[in-house]
Amino acid sequence: MTIALFVVLLLAGAAAVIAPLARRPLAWPADPPDQRDDVARAVSSLRDLEFARAAGTIAPADYVRLRASLERDAFVRRPPESRGNAPVRTLIAAALIAAVAVAVAVFYLPPSAGDRAPGETVTGTVPQPDALAALEARASANPSDVPMQLALADAYVQAGRPEDAIPRYRAVLAKDPNNVAALDGLALILVASGGNDGAIVAADRVLTQRPKDPDALFVKGLALYRKQDWNGAVDVWTVYLDVGRYHFGSEMVRGLYADARAKAGR
Repeated sequence: MTIALFVVLLLAGAAAVIAPLARRPLAWPADPPDQRDDVARAVSSLRDLEFARAAGTIAPADYVRLRASLERDAFVRRPPESRGNAPVRTLIAAALIAAVAVAVAVFYLPPSAGDRAPGETVTGTVPQPDALAALEARASANPSDVPMQLALADAYVQAGRPEDAIPRYRAVLAKDPNNVAALDGLALILVASGGNDGAIVAADRVLTQRPKDPDALFVKGLALYRKQDWNGAVDVWTVYLDVGRYHFGSEMVRGLYADARAKAGR
């Protein structure tokens, strides 16, 4: 998807650069001549000329000729200068620079950014092996560091290793039974693996503390839907769609919500 997007942008940029070449060449803008500059220069030259005449350093005939020339150049409007066409080399150079920039982005950005996990922003990435190993080492060295353990558990989930994330979430809950992040993470894993009852228990513990927590509402509604509790799913998702419109599961829930309403006769 990323490469396709860059290819489209490259073609659009190339078309934008080449199109002017097929039409009448554009002209570089030219600054209009400032008549005040000509007048100021002429006045200065006339003053110098008068000084030369008074000092006797210029012949009378030369004085008359130069004065007439200066007056003519200062006060006679000159025809506007013609504009030159934009150089083709500049347009071609710009196109080449754009192509190189896009090529660098296409071939070097995706490997450095990693694959985007579902629900993550465009800058979010699946943890790379080296980064995950480093996180594991830090978490093992600091087993009592709850944020570190949660970060590792979340990294396991993003890497597609939920079985490794569960012990980390449970270790956090052993220290803090009401930790919302651990409960939400565990509930998501449970509902994804078909553990609907366990997911509802974990979600309810979150909703007791945060009645409008989007993750918990999403999980509980999905678990109730899978248990064919249509009315329960509708009740939970009605709140979810109000507070979680930007949540990663909102698009999926809208379709299931409509289906649950129809099956509940609501």
